[in-house]
Amino acid sequence: MRNQLKVIGILVFIVTLLTAATDKLLDNYLFKVPANFPKPSYAFANNPITKEGFELGRKLFYDPILSSDNIISCGFCHNQPAAFTHHGHDLSHGIEDRLGKRNAPPIQNLAWTNRFMWDGGVFDLDLQPIVPITSPDEMGETLPQVLKKLNASKDYPILFKNAFGVSTITTDYLMKALSQFMNGLVSANSKYDQVIRQEGAEFTEEEAAGYKVFKSYCASCHQEPLFTNNQFANNGMPMNQNDLGRYEITLLQEDKYLFKIPSLRNIMLTAPYMHDGSINSIDDVIQHYRLNMQTTTNLDNRFLKNGQIERVPLSDIEAKNLKHFLQTLTDTIFIHNPMFSEQ
Repeated sequence: MRNQLKVIGILVFIVTLLTAATDKLLDNYLFKVPANFPKPSYAFANNPITKEGFELGRKLFYDPILSSDNIISCGFCHNQPAAFTHHGHDLSHGIEDRLGKRNAPPIQNLAWTNRFMWDGGVFDLDLQPIVPITSPDEMGETLPQVLKKLNASKDYPILFKNAFGVSTITTDYLMKALSQFMNGLVSANSKYDQVIRQEGAEFTEEEAAGYKVFKSYCASCHQEPLFTNNQFANNGMPMNQNDLGRYEITLLQEDKYLFKIPSLRNIMLTAPYMHDGSINSIDDVIQHYRLNMQTTTNLDNRFLKNGQIERVPLSDIEAKNLKHFLQTLTDTIFIHNPMFSEQ
């Protein structure tokens, strides 16, 4: 029994050390878990953020060398002032001015999800950049050609050596560098956050009323504090036979026309809205739920009652107050942070 207790004590000690080490990875000058956030899902133990890795990832993010025409960068479709979306464009643009079929989603708080893209077709942030790099309608390049260009460049072999201690740039380290930068894109300093963390800010009467409306009608999908539940849903948008949503990944009938529920953080900056960029203003988004939802295949059960569509019954004043609340989710520190800007 004494030996068993000794072994248990050693195991507890090891677990404590590992937990402390993990916490240290999640709390440095490049990445801090906000006090009102849960622990992230990204495996930082496999790719801890370092100054060298983060700065390398930022350089790669803004470098068109990743595209076949050496014109399109990640930052081309993900602009910082628009919370890293392609502001004003309903669909993503790529090489030769080609159009994708979906709206470029915002890049923020990615460390808290393991389902990426509108259809959830990527489950690991370290794999996500492969999709836009190799998509013929986006960056239109091959990974072998990207690596050839990077290894032949003047600067990148030195930068990868400093960041990862490697002499040859590989896909693994390319993805890890991009992940370090994208994981650093934490948005958690909106007025909402300051109110929740009791940092001296207070909601106005209209914002407080809008918060109540949000919790009554929106919070089941857009769960705090990330304002998404990282699930997939059909919210009554018109059906498009050229885009079947998550069905294209799973081939399950119940996934037809389901798309990932986006975060509402910085929502006032990320127009146009929806997976197809077909709604131009936040007022029209609210009107969609009040009046314009359609009875479509696999419409989410939250919009059904006794098998019939039930739109969100917001009054005009409730819709107005909801918009006031959504404005509190804008993080001006995030969109102006020079650490995230092209250097």
